[in-house]
Amino acid sequence: MSQHSPTLVNDIRAASRQLVREFGFLDKTIAGTDLSGSGVHAMMEIGLNPGITAKEISARLKLEKSTISRLLKSLEARGDITQTRSDSDGRSFGLTLTEAGKATFSKIDSYGEALARRALDKINGEKAQEICDAMSAYAEALAAPHEAAADYQPQFTIAEGYQTGMIGDIASMHARTHGHIIGMGPTFESVVSKAMAEFMPRVGNPMNNSWSVLENGAVIGSITIDGEDLGNNIAHLRWFILSERLRGKGVGRALLQKALDHSDNLGFDEIHLWTLKGLDAARALYEKNGFTLVEEYDGDQWGKSVTEQKFIRMRPK
Repeated sequence: MSQHSPTLVNDIRAASRQLVREFGFLDKTIAGTDLSGSGVHAMMEIGLNPGITAKEISARLKLEKSTISRLLKSLEARGDITQTRSDSDGRSFGLTLTEAGKATFSKIDSYGEALARRALDKINGEKAQEICDAMSAYAEALAAPHEAAADYQPQFTIAEGYQTGMIGDIASMHARTHGHIIGMGPTFESVVSKAMAEFMPRVGNPMNNSWSVLENGAVIGSITIDGEDLGNNIAHLRWFILSERLRGKGVGRALLQKALDHSDNLGFDEIHLWTLKGLDAARALYEKNGFTLVEEYDGDQWGKSVTEQKFIRMRPK
């Protein structure tokens, strides 16, 4: 039995139907193209994940193999995609965009960005982030029952330890992601950079580690365990951040699991983390993985008074 009221459920359903209409999915073509909705989604997946296979797209879009086969043949006939046989598995083909396909992808991407910006421009800055977090959490909750059956794997590399440029990459992601809460001045980014600069020379010590998602050498997602600064056999989870385009792909869960496995394997009694109030999608992920909110207070170390939260995870018995 659902714990939520019928009114709330009906309101969510009504908003979902309106989103479908506003995005244009009831039209034969969408996103300013002559493509169907499934065609637009396939183009986005191929553009964001070059080399993705038909099987992976089928799982990602939740469409049958035969439907995907027809769709990909039509996109290939248009000249938007090309299929290349995999070096590791001669039975599968990796999908990439042609030059014409890249132009189509750019048109779709620009259309979606303009649509989102027009809507967000009508919404207060802090409320906009709340909406983003809530939509991400809702999308992940909808996908949760299908996670075990889906065999799609994000096409991203997770590397351990220090990565060239990661201090600047991670500090800038924090500033852009949390600036609406912290303030857009230099203080927050400077504090993050200074703390990371102190930690990175000791990232290779046995109790510490860092995991980063790389794209063309740049860090676009990361998480760190500092096993030394808190003492008392307590691990400190730090700098957990994802580029917006990684969200909803399971990358955050994969990063967090690496941090938890590292801490459990080393026998830490507890893992502590500090975050900002209002990051609801992140909080849901923490709590799903055994973290409990233990403290909430106002702090100004970032250059602006904000509500901070402390979470603790005890080592599983």
